[in-house]
Amino acid sequence: MAEKAHDQEFVEYIVKSLVDAPDKVKTNRTVDEMGVLITLDVDAADMGQIIGRQGQTAKAIRTLLKVVGAKNNARVNLKINEPEGSERTRKPAATAPKAEEASSDVVEDLKL
Repeated sequence: MAEKAHDQEFVEYIVKSLVDAPDKVKTNRTVDEMGVLITLDVDAADMGQIIGRQGQTAKAIRTLLKVVGAKNNARVNLKINEPEGSERTRKPAATAPKAEEASSDVVEDLKL
């Protein structure tokens, strides 16, 4: 296998430092007319650590990667693959009972 590029090594180093399963971190580097694309695969349990709250960790990694690319006169982008079996849906918020149901429960409790 060919030697890994500095940008790819950089991404692996950062991501492996953040996740609980560093052995499952895999990167793939492709170059085309648009620049360099590094594709990242991590364990499904580690996705939250890579994305971060409101995507802040992923954004920070991408920013650092652009600095590394600029140093080498290249445009570098990061794509984070969603692992098999992961769910993007959020848990529904606990809903409060309707006002009518809540008031009838209170009335029932007050009856002697």
